[in-house]
Amino acid sequence: LILFSMAGNSSGLDLEKKVIKTKLKNGLTVLILERHVSPTVSLYIRHHVGAADETPGETGAAHFLEHMMFKGTTTIGAKNYAAEKKILAAIEKTGNTLDKEKLKGNKARPQIIKQLTEELNNLQSQAKKYFVPNELDRLYTENGGLDMNASTGQDVTTYHISLPVNKIELWARLESDRLMNPVFREFYTERDVIMEERRQRVEADPEGKLYEQFLLTAFKVHPYGRPILGWTKDMMYLNPQSVRKMFEKYKAPESIVIAVVGDIEPAETLKLIDKYFGGIPPRKEKTAVIPVEPKQTEERRVSVAFDANPMLFIGYHKPTAPAYDDYVFDVLEAILTRGRTSRLYAALVTRQKIAKSVSAYNGTPGARYPNLFLISAEPRHPHTNIELEEAISREIEKIKEQPVSAIELTKAKNHIRMQYIKNLNSNSEMASTLSYYEVLLGDYKYFANYLNAIDRVSAKDIQNAAQNYFNKDNRTVARLSKGKDSE
Repeated sequence: LILFSMAGNSSGLDLEKKVIKTKLKNGLTVLILERHVSPTVSLYIRHHVGAADETPGETGAAHFLEHMMFKGTTTIGAKNYAAEKKILAAIEKTGNTLDKEKLKGNKARPQIIKQLTEELNNLQSQAKKYFVPNELDRLYTENGGLDMNASTGQDVTTYHISLPVNKIELWARLESDRLMNPVFREFYTERDVIMEERRQRVEADPEGKLYEQFLLTAFKVHPYGRPILGWTKDMMYLNPQSVRKMFEKYKAPESIVIAVVGDIEPAETLKLIDKYFGGIPPRKEKTAVIPVEPKQTEERRVSVAFDANPMLFIGYHKPTAPAYDDYVFDVLEAILTRGRTSRLYAALVTRQKIAKSVSAYNGTPGARYPNLFLISAEPRHPHTNIELEEAISREIEKIKEQPVSAIELTKAKNHIRMQYIKNLNSNSEMASTLSYYEVLLGDYKYFANYLNAIDRVSAKDIQNAAQNYFNKDNRTVARLSKGKDSE
């Protein structure tokens, strides 16, 4: 175990020393790590912009923007952009007029809605003549691109891909063009797509529906209480102007971190990135202040009725990284639900057989601001959410009353260490880790010091954290059941 521990810490420290961090003149941060494992490179672009940065009333704009960033640019996918631009302006004008009419509700004129809908459909059909769909995907695929993906979170928006090392300039050309010259094609068609995504992931999904109501109950002021996909009433009327407003925050170079890990030559790579990304102008506007969530002073509860198996969420407010307690909660997460011999799994699933599943998550729903320690569980029939909640509470009280054993603490730390070392082996995971901590905390070195901090966590620290945060007044409970009587 000692050798295993030393190997983990050494790997992190060695890699940290090899990372080259550069800030371009426009404020964009570049992290480069040279690793000659295979002739490939993993590339991550992270934006310090997410759903938490949206304007109230325009929820879902960040996620919608992520979709629109795959629609091409003035050159990527464009056949005749000068002609297309005129059609796009007409589409936006017609779409806005149609939305305004629909917003009148009962006073809306059906004939006008029908007329504008037909006009919009006609314009969208005309626009298809002027662009090639999915051109970005084709270019990457034909040049050996793998694992191309994007994601929008509460804190961060991410784009990543792995490529043959001789295709870095292609990546720089395409990605910088996306940031400087995007074209929001198929806007209203894509709006229908994200509405369907919401229906599938929230309205028709019991866990998604419960999770949304859980966050709304846990956060009364902070935007962490809003869904990443957005509220239906906002999503239905998101317009190009809303998405462009989000894009202005998004493309600010001072909020962008690029991580490059692989078989590269650092000086040449940095020169290429500066050539293509260095011309993005800095954003002069100040970032809007996000309100602080007031301290919770009483238990909050919400029930969701759904024709599905019952489910339970329990969350406690807590600090975020780099606060020491956040490391403590990482260890506590492993103690409670990582592995079949973990506290909650062994007690509720194996011995008592009252739960089908139980999991704990530190850092819900984001990590830029104070967040939640979440416990989710499903009761095993014929047991109920009420029984399961009481059983979880008993196990939580044991953690508060008596320090965990040395064996249990060591096992949890070893689990964390194994996952940490696994992540160091992959170029993609390494690029992900470096860029994430740099964009979130302003310091990629967090990963190198992580295991040392985990090693310092004691049984007393675990007990103190449980006593300080696992209290009824700091708790939010969400239950999903088929009816009030079946909880």
